[in-house]
Amino acid sequence: MGYTALYRKFRPTKFSEMVGQDHIKKTLINQLIADRVGHAYLFNGGRGTGKTTTAKILARAVNCLNPQNGEPCNECEICKGALDGSLTDIIEMDAASNNSVEDVRQIREAVNFLPTKAKYRVYIIDEVHMLSTGAFNALLKTLEEPPEHVKFILATTEPQKLPATILSRCQRFDFKRISNEDIIKDLKYVCKESNIQITDSALNLIAILAEGGMRDALSILERCSQEGEDQIDENRVKDLVGIPKTTYINQIVNNIVEKKSEEALNTLQEIIDDGKDIGNLIWEIIKYIKDILLYKSTSKTEMYNNEEIEAIKSVAEKVSKQQLIDLICEFSEIENTMKQSSQKLIILQTGLIKLCNNEISSHNTTTGEGKAVDNFDLERRVTKIENFLRAGNFAKASNSGVKYSVPNTENTQKEESKVVPKPKYKGKTQDYWPKLVDDFKQEGKMFMYINLAGSVAREVNDMTLEIDFPNGMSKVAKDFLSRPDTKQNLKETVHLACGKEMQIKFVDKKPESVENKNFNEFEKFVGENDIPFNII
Repeated sequence: MGYTALYRKFRPTKFSEMVGQDHIKKTLINQLIADRVGHAYLFNGGRGTGKTTTAKILARAVNCLNPQNGEPCNECEICKGALDGSLTDIIEMDAASNNSVEDVRQIREAVNFLPTKAKYRVYIIDEVHMLSTGAFNALLKTLEEPPEHVKFILATTEPQKLPATILSRCQRFDFKRISNEDIIKDLKYVCKESNIQITDSALNLIAILAEGGMRDALSILERCSQEGEDQIDENRVKDLVGIPKTTYINQIVNNIVEKKSEEALNTLQEIIDDGKDIGNLIWEIIKYIKDILLYKSTSKTEMYNNEEIEAIKSVAEKVSKQQLIDLICEFSEIENTMKQSSQKLIILQTGLIKLCNNEISSHNTTTGEGKAVDNFDLERRVTKIENFLRAGNFAKASNSGVKYSVPNTENTQKEESKVVPKPKYKGKTQDYWPKLVDDFKQEGKMFMYINLAGSVAREVNDMTLEIDFPNGMSKVAKDFLSRPDTKQNLKETVHLACGKEMQIKFVDKKPESVENKNFNEFEKFVGENDIPFNII
């Protein structure tokens, strides 16, 4: 007898032998015991979750001559004929290759004939979503009112592709993904029966790679068992599936976090030279980042040894949860782009360079000590500052040598980008400049107001406005006012005020004396309340 694949050799022959799907087994057994089996069933679920197996067992159970509590006996003439394929009353049809109207017409004609041996003629139609529209229409009437001696069992992985008229005529059973624990338990049984030596970590990895499909798990196990007589370990599974070693994955993620693009590219090249698949690499990176996020949230991980857990802990201490979430999104975007490109390696390389050179996350701001501050906390602190400033408890911040910086929060950017109503000022800009600066305070643009307070405007010509700082400019004022978005905001405000576009020029009258000034009351407030500032 020829070789039989593991998933066929160990295919369950009874409901009790099936892995998982307890909710479905219980319902079907109760229907068989009560003799209330429907005329049409639809089994829906992912690949390898037991749809076809359940259909075969159900087909034998309804025809079994000696059923035992809803289970087929597998010993009678009917059951043996169904198991060895000699029984013609159980017809299995693959809709992927038999999807025409003519194929369905043959079924319609055949259902009128009585079964040869069994009680019912059972049609098992696999991948039923592949039927053409005409074939579905041809099947409708027969499926709704078949002869009493006919049962239909439809199986599909994509029920959304089935017409509503088909769905409404069937009892639908949704097959769930099989849990890793159930897969591992069944794999241990298969290994024991097949005399396969395997480690627990390798079993765990196979269960994870199977993604809820028992057939996929058995296929991976079979590939690993054919490599030799020695014990199957985690590294062999990774080599056969094409998964890079965890150390490589850790190096890439760590290099991204530390902004080391050259090291990240070198590690990537090592993985490519080792013959690993790029698609599997992306999958592993996303999964590894997910595990770091899981560890950071729950201090728990799966399928890692002590050394690998320490490496995960090291990376987790350098990034925030939001940054990890953003990394997962970025790599998912890279993966989607790679699917549409023939230059997958180039897409991945440029993606790594981008991640290493850019900020991982724009959702969080960091303090000068590197501690992450979320937007809610930052907004609370900025509100505290503004309330303090509105109360008048401040000196001119533009004259100080404060070494704190103003945060560039998302809310602040939105506020500064709003279009304000056009003020009705007359005369030259220097005449109404103090009022213009005060308008920033009234509009809540406190950072703009603080840094322009005490300044003097002067129209050099019709196209240039010079803003002088008699008391000098602080470092924070220079940094803030030199930003392109700040300049653009100021230019638009001046344009609306005077009715003409003007270039802005800042003049520091006392550039050397500013840095030697002591902290004023505003600076003391900032320091005492531990408020971080940073201009990005």
